[in-house]
Order: sequence, then C-alpha cells, then structure tokens
Amino acid sequence: MPPVETHILLLVLWAVIGYGLGSIPFGLIMSERMGLGNLRDIGSGNIGATNVLRTGNKGAAAATLLLDALKGAVAVLLARVISGEDAAQLAALSAMLGHCFPVWLGFKGGKGVATFFGVIFALSYPVGIACGLCWIFAVAVTRQSSMGALMAASLSTIWVFALGEPRMFFLGVFLTMLIFWRHWPNVQRLREGTEPKIGQS
Repeated sequence: MPPVETHILLLVLWAVIGYGLGSIPFGLIMSERMGLGNLRDIGSGNIGATNVLRTGNKGAAAATLLLDALKGAVAVLLARVISGEDAAQLAALSAMLGHCFPVWLGFKGGKGVATFFGVIFALSYPVGIACGLCWIFAVAVTRQSSMGALMAASLSTIWVFALGEPRMFFLGVFLTMLIFWRHWPNVQRLREGTEPKIGQS
C-alpha cells in the first residue's frame, strides 16, 4: 500500500489523464477531416455523434460514437490496471467531465452519452450491457435518443446493486445527474411533447 501522499498524487494524475482523454473532440475532428463543415454550425451545434449524424454522414457519426465511447473506456482501463479501482472510478468521472466541459472548446462540449457508456462498460460490462438494453428499449418505444440516454442513466444506479457492483453507486448517481444536466433542454421538450424523434431535425 503506497503512502497516503503518493496515493493522492496518483489519483490527481488519473483525474488529469481522464479529463485529457475525455476532452478530445472526436466529433469536430471527424467532421473536419471528412469535409462535413463546422459541427458548431450544424443542427444543435453539439460535438457528439447525434449531431454528426445531422450532416448526413452515417459513417462519421458511427466513428464519433465509437471513439467517444473508447476514450472513456481507455481512461478507466488504464487507471484500473496501473493504480486500482479508486483511480478507475475517478478517471471515469474525469473523462465524462472532459467530454462535457473541454477546456479547449471553452468548456462547451457534448452531452456525454457515448462516453457514459464507455466508462460504464469498462467499469462493469454487465452493468454496461443492462444500461445499453435500457437505451435500446427506450429508443425503440419512443424513437427519441434523449429518452434512451435519460432512461439508461437513471436505471444505472439500480443496476449497480442488482448486478453486484454497489461500489459504483455514487459514481452512477453523479453521472446520472450530469447526463440530466446536459440534457436539460431535452427534458423540457419531452415534458412539452416537442422533442424531435430520430431522423427529425
């Protein structure tokens, strides 16, 4: 067991690494590299895969989704292998914060859904699968991506207990709050019945 000071320094290091990985704006990078224009001027202006899809390029959207998930998963797995579970959870949180609030973009990032799934799968793949199935069910019923994200995040705090991962509970609560915060305009539109369905602008 390393000294307390060393442990704290390692946690700080993984917080920085997690944030750095999470803040890589793959949506902007893919859009620029593939000549799709400035993503900030398209649709919602968001840097995530859903907005990349509004460019009409499904390949770019799929690549953005995968890379945004992978950056969160990589942060978690590296931290776990090198420094243990505490570091992994902190890296997960930091990767989400990096994606949602990247310093390079004036702290105006994405909504965090793909990165959320990436860190959840890396921390516990059974919980990740359960959350993924919740997303699929909600989207299949409502045809609204935001509803899938909100449902998956909300139920994640239940799945961590049901699937034997109670140590993830507080992280799950924070990530759920973050997802709701980033989706607050969507929540309001859902309440008003004006939230667009998948394929609508």
